[in-house]
Amino acid sequence: MGRRLGMLIRLATTEDAGAIAALVRRYWVFESIGGFDLRRVRTLLRAVLSQPDLGACWVAEADGRLCGYLLAVFMFSLEHGGLMAEIDELFVSSAKRRAGVGSRLVTAAARDLGRRGLVRLQLELGVDNKRALQFYRRHGFRRRAGFQLLDKALRKPPSRRSPPGRGGGI
Repeated sequence: MGRRLGMLIRLATTEDAGAIAALVRRYWVFESIGGFDLRRVRTLLRAVLSQPDLGACWVAEADGRLCGYLLAVFMFSLEHGGLMAEIDELFVSSAKRRAGVGSRLVTAAARDLGRRGLVRLQLELGVDNKRALQFYRRHGFRRRAGFQLLDKALRKPPSRRSPPGRGGGI
């Protein structure tokens, strides 16, 4: 996909599930997201990585080790005219932050998703996360005027969400 300055950005495979799960653990600690269960996270990652109709994951690899990931999940939208993706998680290890890794992950995902025919890429972001908001704005994301995010749990998930401000492990 793209190697530059010793950094490779590529689509993840099921073989990456364990290494991505280790990054997920670090992201959830960074964002104060509770309920991390390694077995559950690895199982869910393997599911999405083995079923390309569910989503896709891009990883950043430097010196043979993963140092970042972007996980996008797919949904159909009648309003927007087709298949869309939502960035579920984006994380770059602290040692590689501010080095363009997050930008390269977002750019690769947007390019690849567009080539696959997806019509929109969206994400949710903590209202107080100004740094992440600036990052995403630099990549063309805009607030959707007149809308706010609502959700409803359909079954009791493990404690996972942090207080407002989450969503910026970049």
